[in-house]
Amino acid sequence: MFDVQKDSMIVERAYLLGVRLNGESAADAEDHLAELSELVSTMGVPVVGCEIASLQSPHPRYLIGAGKVDWIQAELERLDADCLIFDEPLSPSQQRNWEKKLEDVCVIDRQEVILDIFAQRAQTREARLQIQLAKLEYSLPRLKRAWTHLERQRNAAGGRGGMGEMQIEIDRRLVRERIGRIKRELRDVRGNRETQRKKRNERPTPVAAIVGYTNAGKSSLLNRLTRAGVLVEDKLFATLDPTTRRVTLPDNQEILLSDTVGFIRKLPHDLVESFKATLEEATQADILVHVVDASHPNAEAQIAATLNVLDELGAKGKPTILALNKIDRMEDMHATISLAAGAEHAVSISAMTGEGLDRLLELLAKLNPDKTRRMILRIPASRWDLVSLAHREGQIFEERHGAEDVWLDVILPERLRHKLESFRREAMPAMHE
Repeated sequence: MFDVQKDSMIVERAYLLGVRLNGESAADAEDHLAELSELVSTMGVPVVGCEIASLQSPHPRYLIGAGKVDWIQAELERLDADCLIFDEPLSPSQQRNWEKKLEDVCVIDRQEVILDIFAQRAQTREARLQIQLAKLEYSLPRLKRAWTHLERQRNAAGGRGGMGEMQIEIDRRLVRERIGRIKRELRDVRGNRETQRKKRNERPTPVAAIVGYTNAGKSSLLNRLTRAGVLVEDKLFATLDPTTRRVTLPDNQEILLSDTVGFIRKLPHDLVESFKATLEEATQADILVHVVDASHPNAEAQIAATLNVLDELGAKGKPTILALNKIDRMEDMHATISLAAGAEHAVSISAMTGEGLDRLLELLAKLNPDKTRRMILRIPASRWDLVSLAHREGQIFEERHGAEDVWLDVILPERLRHKLESFRREAMPAMHE
C-alpha cells in the first residue's frame, strides 16, 4: 500500500481530540474519547493528553473553530506530541489543512486507527485482503498528502503544474488497479467459503454466531464452551478471524459456534462493507449469541451499537440470546435486569468462572426446535450400530430391550431422520408386550 502518513513518521506521543456535536451529552463524548484512548493504547502508542471540542456544527477547514485550532497547536507543542488523533472522521482536505498547519505532527482519525489495528491482527488470507482493500479505499482520496513536498518545491521555484500532480494521477491509477485486483481475489476466497458452507449444510448442524461489542468476552466464551484455544487479550479487536467449533448441547444435539470480530461505535461504513465476508457468519447463523460486558458502565450503548451493525449486515431479527457476561466482576446484579429488558432470551453468565453457561446451552437447545425430532424407534438387534448412533447423537427418554429388537423413545437431530425413518413407530409397546 502507498504510505499516506506524513514522511512515514514513527508515532511516539499521541494527543486525542474528541468532538462533542450539538445534542450529544458530555458523558457520551467522554466515553467515546475514552474508547479512542483504548484503541490507541492497543496500537502501542502512549497518550499524552486529550481534549473535547464542543461544536454547534462542523467547520469545513479544520472541523473545529479557528480559536480552538490555535489552542490545540499550543498544547501539542507544550506536550511534545507528534500525532493528533481525532475521534471524528476527517475529510482529506481537513487532514491536509491540519498537517500543513502543524508541520511535523501527523494527523489521523479514528478510522485510520481502527484500520491500523486490523492490519496488525489479521491472520487469514481473507482478513488480510479485506484490510488491504479498506486501506486502499481509505487512502485513495488522500494520496495528495504523500506529495505535498513536491508542491512546496514547485511553488518555491515559481513553477506551474508538474511532477506532483502527475505522480498523484499515476498513484491513483495504480491504487485503483490494486483495488480491482483485491476485489477479484476476495471473490475467489468468498467462493471457496461458499463451497465450504454448502458442504457443511449437507449435514445441517445448527450454527450459532457469537457477536457483540469488542472486548465483551466472545473469545473467552468460545474457549470455555469448546476449548477452542482462541487468543484472548484484554484489548480491543483481539479477534479478527472467525473461529468455528462444535459443541454438544444438553439434549445431545450438536451445534456449531462461531466467534466473530467485535463491533464498535462509529465503525466506518466502508469497513463494514469490507468485512462482510468475515461477518457473514452472523448473517448465515441460525441463532445469535449477543455477548455483552454487563460490568461496563456503558453496556446499554454497546448493545445499541451492536444491534445497529447487525441491522446494517441484515442479521437483525434472528433468534437471539442476550448473554450478559462478566457477572463475576459485578457487585450489584440489579444492573442486569435493566440490560435484559426487552430481550426475549437473556442469561447472566461468566465466561471466566463458568457461571450460567448451563442455562446458556439450554437456551441454545430450546431455540432449535426444528433441528431435532422426537421419535419412537424399533430397531432390530442386528443393527446395534443404529442404537449406538441414537445414544451418541440424541437424548434417550426410554429404552427397552427384547429378544429381537430394541425400542427407543429418543430426541434426534433432524439430519438423522432419513437413516431411521423406516424404524419409526407410533408409540412404545405396552409393558406386557
